[in-house]
Amino acid sequence: MANESANGVFTDLFAAVGDLAQQATDIVGSGVKTVTDVVTPIGNASVSLCTTTINSAAQLIQGVADGITAVIAPKK
Repeated sequence: MANESANGVFTDLFAAVGDLAQQATDIVGSGVKTVTDVVTPIGNASVSLCTTTINSAAQLIQGVADGITAVIAPKK
């Protein structure tokens, strides 16, 4: 009888440890999902901002180059 009681205690102990490990895993998974959900829109906004900035800079450079060309080019 004592052996059956000890087995029950160990079974309960292992079940409790397993439950805690599962809960810890669930919390980490939830945290990763939350971070991903927050970072994704920020990343998308950053890419959009960089793209817009680069395009604006390219248009500015093109405008300056066209202006210089118009001033330097001989008039016909």
